[in-house]
Amino acid sequence: MRLTLHSDYALRLLMVLALAPERPHTVEAISRRYGISRHHMTKVAQTLVQENFVESARGRGGGLRLARPAEQIGLGDVVRGTEDSLTLVECFDRKANTCVVAPACGLRGPLEKALAAFLAVLDGYTLADLVTAPAIGRDMRRLLDLNKEIAL
Repeated sequence: MRLTLHSDYALRLLMVLALAPERPHTVEAISRRYGISRHHMTKVAQTLVQENFVESARGRGGGLRLARPAEQIGLGDVVRGTEDSLTLVECFDRKANTCVVAPACGLRGPLEKALAAFLAVLDGYTLADLVTAPAIGRDMRRLLDLNKEIAL
C-alpha cells in the first residue's frame, strides 16, 4: 500500500501545527519549510479543514491551527480522511470491478485483512505520538526551522 502525496503532505502539515501549536501557521510558510508547492499544500489544508483536523483563520494574525489537541487526532482517521480511496485492487470497488475471476478469487480476503491491519496500526497512534518525544520534537523543530518565522 502506498499513501498518496495528499495524505503524506497532510501528515507533514499536521506535524508542523503540533510542533508549534502556540501560533498560527500560514500555508505559504509550511510549504516553504517542506519545499512543497503552495498550490498542493493549499489543497491539503482545505481537506484538513473540511475533515475538522485544522481550523483556518483569515486576515492579520490568521493561519492554520489544530482544531483539537494533537492527542485527539488519530493517524488512522487522518489517512481515512485524506485518501480518496482505500481500494487496493480493482475488485474492492464493486461498481468498477471488471475482474472476471473476482467471484472465485482468493486474493481479496488476504488483501482486505492487510488493509484492516494497516489501518489498525495507524489507529494505535496519534499526532502527538509523532512529535512529543523530546529528541524527535527538538530535531524536527530544528530541521523545519520552527524557531523563527519564515519571511513571506
